[in-house]
Amino acid sequence: MVNSAEKVRLAGNQNVMVCERGTMFGYNDLIVDPRNFEWMREANCPVVADITHSLQQPAGKKLEGGGVASGGLRELIPCIARTAVAVGVDGIFMEVHNDPLSAPVDGPTQWPLRHLEELLEELVALGRVSKGKQQFKIDLTPFCD
Repeated sequence: MVNSAEKVRLAGNQNVMVCERGTMFGYNDLIVDPRNFEWMREANCPVVADITHSLQQPAGKKLEGGGVASGGLRELIPCIARTAVAVGVDGIFMEVHNDPLSAPVDGPTQWPLRHLEELLEELVALGRVSKGKQQFKIDLTPFCD
């Protein structure tokens, strides 16, 4: 991400942010590795977590009559959101819909609007505790008490 962010800056755009949205692991599964949030900081710009897209299952849902569509793990949205906020991301992205089962796109990963306020309140509280924490400077010299 460091090189990508720098390339954007060199093109004249200083308004850069980087986004974690999962990495393809095997078939039909995206995985969020929380270490990436820390490593993305090296790009010297805001780090954003795309909570809902990171829980897609590309081509993981079989359609009636044949074919496939993206599935998703909506039930894990709070888990991934808490993880991202706990490690100090600068922002989150979530797709929200008042009727996720009828959403025209990405329905399996849409968060229900009726539960948004409750989730955001929890994430804001968690963010107040974790924001501004720095990586430990690990001292590996022998410890003598």
